[in-house]
Amino acid sequence: MDIKVPYGKWERLWVEGHTKWDLGEATPIVVHLCETGSLPNGRALIPGCGTGYDVVVMANPDRHVVGLDISKTSIERSTKMFSSLPNSKHFSFLKEDFFTWEPTEKFDLIFDYNFFCAFQPKVRPLWAKRMHELLNPGGELITLMFPLDDRFGGPSPYPVSVSAYEELLVPLGFEVISIVDNDLAPGPRKGTEKVGRWKKKSM
Repeated sequence: MDIKVPYGKWERLWVEGHTKWDLGEATPIVVHLCETGSLPNGRALIPGCGTGYDVVVMANPDRHVVGLDISKTSIERSTKMFSSLPNSKHFSFLKEDFFTWEPTEKFDLIFDYNFFCAFQPKVRPLWAKRMHELLNPGGELITLMFPLDDRFGGPSPYPVSVSAYEELLVPLGFEVISIVDNDLAPGPRKGTEKVGRWKKKSM
């Protein structure tokens, strides 16, 4: 299945400032995972990174983080905001299409938040395929599952479910490490999020 990501839609939202998904700070669960040393080192990817707060928080001498977004305005904003930070050599921002981008190296960690839910269900098998392609064997995919709530019905965010992730990822060779409630979900998102951790089986 081919997909054409609606670049114009996302670029327009960023230009007009209609970015209600942007928390204005790093995602609390990401901060917690970093502070507790709970993330793998190596190369990390955050597709649909938006402003890039999570990219910056994750980046350190042991973990280079790539923030990917299809919006030119988003990437320009991130670069302007964070390029002078002390850890800036440990992260980078790229304007690329997740579905067609071909990095020179694969990743040891991918973090997905407000990305899976942006796609119609018919597109999600391709999302899973790309996650599998971009991860190294033994690499970890973290999915912050949102919205687990039928109040959301699309367009973006489209509702998600634990079973939707399982049905896509397990057949490709992902093992469930854990799926737990996100007790650090911000504000109105409390009760509508879970944190899923998945490991790509080694060859």
